[in-house]
Amino acid sequence: MADKLQLGLIVGLHDDMVTEFRKIEDLGIPTCQVTGTVESYVNFGKLDAIATAMAKTKVDVSAIFMAYDGQTYNTETGPSTDGLIPEEHRARRTEMTLKAADLIKDLGVATVVSHVGFIPDDETDELYTGFLESMKTVAKHLDANDQVYLFETGQELPSTLKRTIDHVGTGNLFVNLDPANLILYGKANPLDAVAILGPWVRGMHAKDGIWPNRDETLGHETRLGDGKVNFPLLLRRLKACGFQGPVTIEREISGPQQIEDIKYAMRFLDPML
Repeated sequence: MADKLQLGLIVGLHDDMVTEFRKIEDLGIPTCQVTGTVESYVNFGKLDAIATAMAKTKVDVSAIFMAYDGQTYNTETGPSTDGLIPEEHRARRTEMTLKAADLIKDLGVATVVSHVGFIPDDETDELYTGFLESMKTVAKHLDANDQVYLFETGQELPSTLKRTIDHVGTGNLFVNLDPANLILYGKANPLDAVAILGPWVRGMHAKDGIWPNRDETLGHETRLGDGKVNFPLLLRRLKACGFQGPVTIEREISGPQQIEDIKYAMRFLDPML
């Protein structure tokens, strides 16, 4: 029988990451993704806190998530604020991304994850062609660092993301599949996304949610199993495409209920791993 996929947990960046990592150890989860802004990594040295936590615990950092100051996660203001797509932010964020990637390399982490923004479906759109040049710059820089870049799914059609990977063509661009995001943004059934992107999936967020109503700018996240993601079939199809994990639990609430929902997610996922 093949080894089970490892679990992971996504955690936000804090000054005291040792305590955060020890919480992950106490849960019995072996890996994590850490999420923070490139500005906090580059301008404020926040990656040092991760390095200390890595040295003092046994938690493996599978990836660092790169967000950007000023982003908003919805379909109303997100297109003008998210990632490398908006022209007014692109040059500065591209430069910050390169600097952050070098610092992440110094941590010994070879995988970065990010929302690049709402990639236009039309390949002739000037927003797309301009973004493509910046994305090539980022991808080539990471390739020279022996790093890979995972696109976080949800803000674009899976077919559009696959086209982007092909157009950049550096060979080090892959996918961090967030099935809930595909639903929350109203973009695609996660199973259809696996049919298109399955061989490129190198990371996954175990997150669930329900579709937005017509007047909503984002759907609603739920506890794992309470939303519209078909996790048993999704994981089976991912493994058939060669996916090797980790399966990183994400629950975007805080407080005691978040811990309870994480523990529930561990039990829910265990038979599928």
